[in-house]
Amino acid sequence: MLHCKDLCAYYKDIAALRGINLHVDRGEAVALIGVNGAGKTSLLKAISGVLAVTGAITFDGEDISHLSIEQRVRAGIAHVPEGRKIFPGLTVKENLLVGAHIRRSDGHLRSDMDRVYSLFPRLAERSTQLGWSLSGGEQQMLAIGRGLMARPKVLLLDEPSLGLAPRLAEEVYARIADIHGEGLTVLLVEQNTVLALSVASRGYVLENGQVVLEGSAAELGANDRVREAYLGHSAIAA
Repeated sequence: MLHCKDLCAYYKDIAALRGINLHVDRGEAVALIGVNGAGKTSLLKAISGVLAVTGAITFDGEDISHLSIEQRVRAGIAHVPEGRKIFPGLTVKENLLVGAHIRRSDGHLRSDMDRVYSLFPRLAERSTQLGWSLSGGEQQMLAIGRGLMARPKVLLLDEPSLGLAPRLAEEVYARIADIHGEGLTVLLVEQNTVLALSVASRGYVLENGQVVLEGSAAELGANDRVREAYLGHSAIAA
């Protein structure tokens, strides 16, 4: 479904992406693993059109490298950014409707809203509250729900566990697993490698803007380099 070939990107004179090659098949959940500054967020921004790149991005068999952000959303790419980026002056319901702005007249808004509320019941309970009044975990649920309202073919998730207590992070990931279980393709960036590999079937390890390792979740979880650098010494001893 998604194929990146020889992607390069720069912030002024600093290389953010260096010849990235990866693919995500339809229905897969794929994780991007790496430390801060490895290029993970930049790669999601490149795919969604926020960051200009050289190289090629193919989605659903079409070259989308020249398309605008809105055109990529219309093509089926939804990006849930790092830090959630909730609109503080809007209610929960209004934040969700923002995610559906490209398809307001297609007649499915109510059923899609109900789907989001069934995934995240607390959003239904707080539908009239302002987005800023939610807890961090609830805001992350809202950000994911907003992405789902675009009816995407692929959901890009940037650090969904960032800033969350372990229990809330696990709850958010349980819902991500549910979303993927319904058949939605997911590409996620995550520093919590254990959580990422609990959902993803495959993964890529990025360092200094390059892919340095790829494999199945089981292969990456068993790799000594990954275990030492990203899973911690407790995982090595396990």
